[in-house]
Amino acid sequence: MPKILKNKAQCNKCKDIIESKYRHDFVQCKCGAIFVDGGLDYIHWGGETEDIIDLSEWSTDGKNKKNRK
Repeated sequence: MPKILKNKAQCNKCKDIIESKYRHDFVQCKCGAIFVDGGLDYIHWGGETEDIIDLSEWSTDGKNKKNRK
């Protein structure tokens, strides 16, 4: 199972980079278009898909990967 290393995103509208660091850590960008939540326990994002730039990182089998896509 993948391990989340960073739960992070950038807003395509205001360019704000936001990161949720712990469970239920709801963080919204400065313009309010996107949010991230869940810290290292789960990834929960909100907003229009075109407004979210994925900056999350995770590890599987000891290898680091960037972005969920």
